[in-house]
Order: sequence, then C-alpha cells, then structure tokens
Amino acid sequence: MKVDLRLNAIVDPERAGGRDLAELARLCAQGGATLVQLRDKHGDTGAMVETARAIKKALAPFGIAFVVNDRVDVALAAGADGVHIGPEDMAVADARRLLGPDAIIGLSIKSPAEAEAAPVDMINYAGSGGVYVTLSKEQKKPPIGPQGLARIIEVLKRRKRQMPVCGIAGVDATNAAEVIDAGADGVAVISALSLALDPTAAARTLRGIVDGALAERGGS
Repeated sequence: MKVDLRLNAIVDPERAGGRDLAELARLCAQGGATLVQLRDKHGDTGAMVETARAIKKALAPFGIAFVVNDRVDVALAAGADGVHIGPEDMAVADARRLLGPDAIIGLSIKSPAEAEAAPVDMINYAGSGGVYVTLSKEQKKPPIGPQGLARIIEVLKRRKRQMPVCGIAGVDATNAAEVIDAGADGVAVISALSLALDPTAAARTLRGIVDGALAERGGS
C-alpha cells in the first residue's frame, strides 16, 4: 500500500494539551494531515482500543490512513489501517503475519546500519530520526540533524527506491523544509500540532511548507 507521509500527525495523550485525541486527530486532518498515528506508551489496552476506534471514526470523512504505534493488538481490535513499530517492538515479519498483506507497517530507523538491516520488502514506510531535539520522548542519543537523516534516506532509497521516509523529532514550521531538503517525503509531528492553539491552522501551515519544499525538489 502506498502511504502519503507528507504530514504524519502523531497524537499522544501526554502531549495533547488536554484535548480529546479523536478531536485532535480530526483537527489535524482538517488542516491537511495525510496520516495519523496514535501513540500511547502507558495506556491500558481496553482504553487504547476505544480511543483508536474513536480516532478511526473521526478520520473517516477525510479518507486518510490511521496507524497505531507499537500495539499490533490494539490496531487489530480497533480496525486501524496498520501499525508503526520500532526495533524493540514486535518483529516486522510477525506483525505482517498477524495484520496481513494489505496493512500499513511503518518502521522506526535511527541509523544507516539499521537502514541496511531493515526488512524493506515487508514495510510500507520508514520514520527516521530523531532529527532535532524533542521533548515528546526521551532521546537516548543526540539529534542526527538533516545530514544524518540524509545518510539514512540514501541507504533506504538505494535498497528500495520507492520507500517513503518521514523525518521525526522536533520538527516544526521553522525546520520542516530542511527535513524535505534532506530527502524525506514528509514530516512526523507531535507538539507543533498537538500543543498549538489552533491545530488545524498549524497543520495547514506545515502541510504548505512540506508541499512547497517537495515542489521545489521536483516531487509531490
């Protein structure tokens, strides 16, 4: 499945500014988000399934994909379009076997070595970073910057030319164009959308920046 990564809006209860996550997802989609991801590192499974179902319902009018971070079980129960997993989560092969051939599977890739080892034929996209400093999660390593992102993308595109890649961590309106200039197909954003006074307007601004940078690069 082809995934539109231009604006990957990640909604997380710990970075939602008190907003309901389904409503936050709707506001981001209204502003131009092309993919929404639910990330909840500490929620109870039952509550996460209900939240995921509510987000899926809120996104239905927009026709954009919805994935769940880490939790293959929650994605299955809620009928999400797929999952985004990291190196410490369920193996990609196992996730693919459980979710089936049509599900979206995204994989976090943080270094050229991980890019070389990634099962690129079993994933639909990669999220690479952390590009910049972020407060949305603990960063165990220093930011890789646009140059580090470019090196990861180079490896992934060599191995699978059409592999979509988004840059993540600390991305906002001031640096989104740099992420695209580094070779990314889009940006993954948390705080710059979720904590904005007007998430719809923030999404519209970011989407415009990404689309403009892609157009300058000759992509879309």
